[in-house]
Amino acid sequence: MSNEKKLSEGAGATTGKMISWSFGDIIGYYLGSSYVIFIFFFYEVEVGLSVVLVGLAFIIFAIWNAINDPLVAYFTDKPFKWTRKWGMRFPWIMIGVFPMLLCYFLIFTPPTTSDHLIIFLYMVITLCLFDLFFSLYGVHFYGSFTMQFRSDEERRKVSVFTNIIPGLGVFAVSIIPPLFIKFGDIASYALAMLFIVLILAICAIIVVPGIRESDELKEIYIRGYESTEKLSFYKTARIAFKHRSFVALIISILFGEIAFTLLLASELYYFKDVLGLPYSYAIFSLLASHIGFIISIPFWFLVAKKIGHAQTYTLGLLIAAITPLLLLWIMTIEGYVIFSFINGFGFGAFFFMMYIIFADVNDEIALTVGKRLEATLAGIRTVTFRIAIVFQTIIMVLVHIATGYNPNRSTQTPLAIWGIRVHMALIPSIFTFIAFLITFIWYDLKDEKKEKIFALLKEKGLK
Repeated sequence: MSNEKKLSEGAGATTGKMISWSFGDIIGYYLGSSYVIFIFFFYEVEVGLSVVLVGLAFIIFAIWNAINDPLVAYFTDKPFKWTRKWGMRFPWIMIGVFPMLLCYFLIFTPPTTSDHLIIFLYMVITLCLFDLFFSLYGVHFYGSFTMQFRSDEERRKVSVFTNIIPGLGVFAVSIIPPLFIKFGDIASYALAMLFIVLILAICAIIVVPGIRESDELKEIYIRGYESTEKLSFYKTARIAFKHRSFVALIISILFGEIAFTLLLASELYYFKDVLGLPYSYAIFSLLASHIGFIISIPFWFLVAKKIGHAQTYTLGLLIAAITPLLLLWIMTIEGYVIFSFINGFGFGAFFFMMYIIFADVNDEIALTVGKRLEATLAGIRTVTFRIAIVFQTIIMVLVHIATGYNPNRSTQTPLAIWGIRVHMALIPSIFTFIAFLITFIWYDLKDEKKEKIFALLKEKGLK
């Protein structure tokens, strides 16, 4: 029997469940990326808060997140009295999602005042509240992936849905800001975000069948906690970081996310200051990026089946490291549209494989501790996303100060424009290449080792 067939046994999730689950990724992916695109620019350029205060707010938010994410995950990643009835992850996902959407909208409704301290405090408070509920939603939604879809075959299949459906959904949501947002009009941002929140609330209803847990799955969670010692968060983290595959993956995700958040956070600056175009033109680049991303999914699916999960993830990082360099020379919207297509295709492997390869690592750690700890591990992974925001913030603040970027100028100096190119192209390329090297050299959960772990999990009733 081939490795692929062995690792495909036990498939049980229906196609409908996979499609439903994928709608939850529209929420997580859009909110996880859009606030990086809009909030820094919104508060620096539109609201007029100094770049230092905007940067400080993001750093406070990231520090809060580094504490909030793992603790929320740890304290909720265990059975409660209602677990047999409602499930392990489903209740927390639903408790988190609607307050999260409300807080996201409130970020774009700052008080009308010239007092920068009040605006700064409002920004910090709304960001931290948003993150609290985002953590509750995210660690359990993404943590549910490993056990809702337990075989390699299921994980690859659902990853097709979780990239194509969110790709289409996020594109549909992403065209709203270019239709409404006008540079210099603060109210246009709030109007755009109101429509977005309403659409994402509908997605939150559609996702319910996908995140419901079977009675068998509830019992696996409960049995694992009843039969093993209770682990503190820090002991769980120490165990996780003793695994070479976990460390390599976490570091590679960190560097890949730094690159990706820099690309996203730079886009509004690129349209306004490099291309000199209204944001409405972003519809064309968004369309190209999502077409590139979506058509890449069948390709990466076949590649992953042929050469393996780890190898495909590594190849995707290499491609994603090369493509941003094109932005050092692109000067037209036509060129940017072509870049967006290529970049969407390249980053397709990174996002297509991320859930799959992290699920493989979750399996390895579950075998070590004797129970499933997906939410806690997702909390640790989410911290890397927030650390990436710290790096993105510091890099952009330093580049803007060093190159003399002035948000009040309609035309930037050549040096300031090159600064935008540097934090949108050169630095992301370097960080993604580091992620490639780390994965290529150190990640070892593949082939026979992975097959052995799968078999042992089945024997222990943890798969």
